[in-house]
Amino acid sequence: MGKGGASIPDEEWERFLREAEAGTSGAPEEPSARARMVARRLRTESGRPQGWRTYQPARRRRGAGWYVVGLLVAVGLLAVALDPGRVVGWFGGGDGGKAPLAAESDRPSGPPADQGPAQLPTIEKPFRGSPADQWGNGAEGVHLPEARPTGWMSREQVAQALARTQEFLTGTNLDPGVLRGERPGNAIALINPHQRDVQDYLAAALRAPSRQSDPLLLFSRFTTTKVRLVGNVIKSRGRITYREGERGAVEVTADVTYVYPVVRAAAGSDEVARTIVRREIVMSWDNPAKVVTEPGTFSLVSYKVDTTNGGCDNSTGYFTPEFRAERAVTGSGDGHEVDPYDRSKPMDTRMREAGEGECGTATRS
Repeated sequence: MGKGGASIPDEEWERFLREAEAGTSGAPEEPSARARMVARRLRTESGRPQGWRTYQPARRRRGAGWYVVGLLVAVGLLAVALDPGRVVGWFGGGDGGKAPLAAESDRPSGPPADQGPAQLPTIEKPFRGSPADQWGNGAEGVHLPEARPTGWMSREQVAQALARTQEFLTGTNLDPGVLRGERPGNAIALINPHQRDVQDYLAAALRAPSRQSDPLLLFSRFTTTKVRLVGNVIKSRGRITYREGERGAVEVTADVTYVYPVVRAAAGSDEVARTIVRREIVMSWDNPAKVVTEPGTFSLVSYKVDTTNGGCDNSTGYFTPEFRAERAVTGSGDGHEVDPYDRSKPMDTRMREAGEGECGTATRS
């Protein structure tokens, strides 16, 4: 179970759900209907077809990487507990340099300070020269708020929801097997079986990745034949917040940036590149008396993804970071400049400034 939340047995969840269902005056809604309604609204507002799409930017200047903006996707998902023990090795270690920053409980007022003269990362210090050097290791970089009674949930239920939300983030962004491209079985087990559109998307994304069915919009994955992760530490910084949502649901929002250091897969490779992924995920812990759901699960209402050095025009289903020599060959990009470490702007603002479908330029990696 993730940190910061009390553990509630599944039997307790089932009891709460039975009690909630007993109090309903009508049949619960199918959550997939809401997902289709939201997707339809997005299609009307943006003029773009329904579906999942990643917009790959051109190469950044000064060798800082690639900047990628993901289209807002409205979906409904469902969650069960993941096994945090599988990823415990990702919560320790680091460069061993500056003291870590305090947890990000509120949106910062500006971008991180300049790190001074450029310092290239190394195998021993893969986060050197980056603001991530002071970020938390693994899930420790994600601030978890204090639980309080909200919507249809008691304080204990909210604590459980927050803990399982953190487990979901860990399972999709930090799990070593998932990062190596293995099937994300634990995360898939969290998905609402009543939402066939989401199940169809996942099946297509993992079977034959494409722009319309891109697993990178939900999972962080690398091709082990091309690159390998450096060490056992992924840096993260972000926060989880929550409020009462529709129909008394508890709506949880996670806004987290992850930094992945990699080298080429070839033996003896020592040039370190970094892929930076910011995800904003909105989850809804629905009242089972009003929405069709399962015990201890949530619906993922929407998510946005913003990636630097994950690959330009990439529809492989894996991040494909570039290194200095490759950047010198492909040339510089000329798109909107963005600092991938700047968390002071909401994702909606970031996406508007970058322009959907346009190439951007990251100012640092």
